[in-house]
Amino acid sequence: MAVSTAGETTALGPRRLPEGFQAADSATLAVVAIVALLCVPARMILRGLPLSVTPADVVGLALGLFWLFAQSTTTLGAAKGRNPARTGLFLYLAASLAVYGHAAFGYLEKDELNLMDHALVVLVGGIGLGLAVCDGVANRRRLDLVMRGMVVAGVVVSIVGGFQSILEFDLTAYMALPFLQANGVEGITNVLGRDDLNRVAATLGHPIEFAVVSAMILPVAVHYALHARDRGSSPLRWWFCTAMIAMGLVYSVSRTGVIAVATVGVVLMAGWPARRRLRAIGVVLGFLVMVQIVMPGVLGTFYRLFAGFGSDDSIRYRVHDYPNALEEFLRHPWLGRGLATWYAPKHQVFDNQYLLTLVESGIVGVLAFLVLVGMGVYAAQRARHLTADPVLRDLALSMTAPLLVPVVCSITFDQLSYPAATGLMFVQIGAAGALLRVARQENAVAGKSLSPRTPEVRPYS
Repeated sequence: MAVSTAGETTALGPRRLPEGFQAADSATLAVVAIVALLCVPARMILRGLPLSVTPADVVGLALGLFWLFAQSTTTLGAAKGRNPARTGLFLYLAASLAVYGHAAFGYLEKDELNLMDHALVVLVGGIGLGLAVCDGVANRRRLDLVMRGMVVAGVVVSIVGGFQSILEFDLTAYMALPFLQANGVEGITNVLGRDDLNRVAATLGHPIEFAVVSAMILPVAVHYALHARDRGSSPLRWWFCTAMIAMGLVYSVSRTGVIAVATVGVVLMAGWPARRRLRAIGVVLGFLVMVQIVMPGVLGTFYRLFAGFGSDDSIRYRVHDYPNALEEFLRHPWLGRGLATWYAPKHQVFDNQYLLTLVESGIVGVLAFLVLVGMGVYAAQRARHLTADPVLRDLALSMTAPLLVPVVCSITFDQLSYPAATGLMFVQIGAAGALLRVARQENAVAGKSLSPRTPEVRPYS
């Protein structure tokens, strides 16, 4: 967990690295986990294991174990003290363990018990990843590494989606590693159809997941594009990344994606100054014109997704299952019937995470989910309140926006059933906790360096 640089003495003795190089730490491993989460095809799992786990699951579990070791000592550099993001992760884990214990104590069929065991393992890996980011990312520079790594991974996913959508060429067929195998689930495809357009999933499990992940990464990409010069880098590369990730929303042809990016847009517009809002509106309009030129008909398809809202089969399917959900919920109202025990084709699918969580985890599970995301949002907004640095304030806003996407879009799809969207949520909650710690540290340093007669004044944005 500790950060070591060239010539620094660590708990294990002096450590020498070439000038300008950085030793691997939690931020480095978090980037590895993000790449595994987003860039390795979702259907690929590790060979030779009795449990279906992905490379991202393994990295998350390892990071959780490292976090536990680091928290048990004072020499490995893990952050200590209160942090709302860590509190949210712990409460969610505690609620999930209570649900697991309640379900395991009763009767479950073997297939449901196996799925619940698998879901708990994956959940622990996701929480481990969030904790490692929250307490292991040491400073602003390392936090930037994690967030930039997320953006670059999002670009890779969008490029794969572009090949599938425009060229009808599936790169994921050539992305299998020797130690991986397909999960063997029948009927999974990365390319679906909608109004004569290719609706693609890229490396992820479904076009909806592709859309939601793109929307969750987009505000972070916008932040690094806006503040590239402040960090001494070229803005063009980050605007290119932003455009590629935005195209991912187009390639997915998803109603949920539109809702997700609208959620992000509302949050950003609320926090940006008026001049930036006007520029953003102009950029969005220009982007839509470009999309219409490059992909004729796609904007009409998006329009029809909402114009035919009342007669759409997928909408009717989403709302007709409310009575069944209520009936199952009333059997186990507080702790539900067990994690991941309500699944297709054995049971009717709920394209609504709140309904699914009520059935599987009860009222406790829904409250834990809302508290989890709420703590992440609070951490980001608290960091924004504490700092006067305009770059850090904008980063806090760009972290708040994607954390609200799971809250809103869980109404239209089962968010926690998709590993990439869920794992990214844990990463961003952990990053919000790390950002709050960075803001506190920089405030403390600034407070020591300022004399009472010369208060620091920084621009507000």
